[in-house]
Amino acid sequence: MSPSLRTTGPATGTTTRAAAGLWPVLLCWVAVALDGFDLVVIGAVIPVLLESGDLGFTPAAATTAATIGLVGVGIGAVAIGPLTDRFGRRLSLISCVTLFSAFTLAIPLAQSVTQFTTLRFLAGLGLGACLPTALAYMTEHAATGRGGSAVTRMMTGYHVGAVLTALLALVLIEPLGWQSMFVVGGLAGLATVPLLWAKLPESEAYLTAVGRRADGAPAKVRSTDVVKGRYLAVSIGLCVASFMGLLLVYGLNTWLPTIMGEAGYSIKAGTGLLLVLNLGAVIGLLVAGNISDARGNKPTVLLWFGLAALFLALLSIKMDSSLLVYAAVMLAGIFVFSAQVLVYAFVGHLYPPEIRGTALGMAAGVGRVGAIVGPAIGGALLTAGIAYPWGFYAFAVAALLAVLALSTVPAHLQPED
Repeated sequence: MSPSLRTTGPATGTTTRAAAGLWPVLLCWVAVALDGFDLVVIGAVIPVLLESGDLGFTPAAATTAATIGLVGVGIGAVAIGPLTDRFGRRLSLISCVTLFSAFTLAIPLAQSVTQFTTLRFLAGLGLGACLPTALAYMTEHAATGRGGSAVTRMMTGYHVGAVLTALLALVLIEPLGWQSMFVVGGLAGLATVPLLWAKLPESEAYLTAVGRRADGAPAKVRSTDVVKGRYLAVSIGLCVASFMGLLLVYGLNTWLPTIMGEAGYSIKAGTGLLLVLNLGAVIGLLVAGNISDARGNKPTVLLWFGLAALFLALLSIKMDSSLLVYAAVMLAGIFVFSAQVLVYAFVGHLYPPEIRGTALGMAAGVGRVGAIVGPAIGGALLTAGIAYPWGFYAFAVAALLAVLALSTVPAHLQPED
């Protein structure tokens, strides 16, 4: 490797020793927490927009705005992969956070539904690109054999960000209006940018790959190889699993209280169950990574999706004991949410650094389509009057389809000669 490639340059002055510090972990965690902000913020402001009539919002327009935002996230996730493999993890993450934050901060200036929706789409491009970039970085930053726990710990930021945003909405929206949520989100992101610039070193694995190219070594793999040759079947299996995983995450977060209401539980109980679901998610993330590191990515993610299917199916049974209901929902949360994150860890394990960003971006982008389909399935079942119990059956089937897809993926891929 060329000596000049052993550091991140004058912008950080950071060496390999500093790269092993806390800052990269913290900053990637914050980047993922911004994703958690986005999960909650639109749901928090739409009821206010509909009630007040601001900007001319109607239920149909609100649905379009929410969907278009997710489309932007999906496109951003897919588009960033080749860029982060070409220009590096550090510059890509800084650019993504800047883009998301600037357009989020501009949303309160919108004068119409069209402007609001356009800005949500543009912000989504940056936000969607953050996650695969942070995932690639943390996979490469982790100590050998600790990639699973590094990724799952980072993803706790997603749920912490969602919870903090929900609490913030309770405090800010009534006295300051819906615009305050986007102001806080945009400013929080922009405040992170100088820290990223000063404290985030480039990934050593990426620099090593760049060094090989600079020394004239032929490229073993290219970005397009993720959908060619021996990687094609692997990519299909992982993308199907990612699709099913985010279908479950967004479907359950959107419709769990409503489905439980159809089963005869109170609205208050349904909201409490949603909180328990996400509490289970954090527990699952803390546990799953360590098991994955100890037992291997493939057996762990197969077990996790299989148990997710089991506990989702159990929720279709009406339980007389509130304690049993809460326990079943928590167990579903433990396995559903961390199963999706284990897919990302599996992607990071299988692909070499030269195309890891592209592979993670593709998996995250396809998963975002599942994030749109999941709530749509729940809504269709609710409209048909069969959300309970068929909603849980549908989600359980999605988890089983993820198991089938992942069973086709090898546990390891040997480096090419």
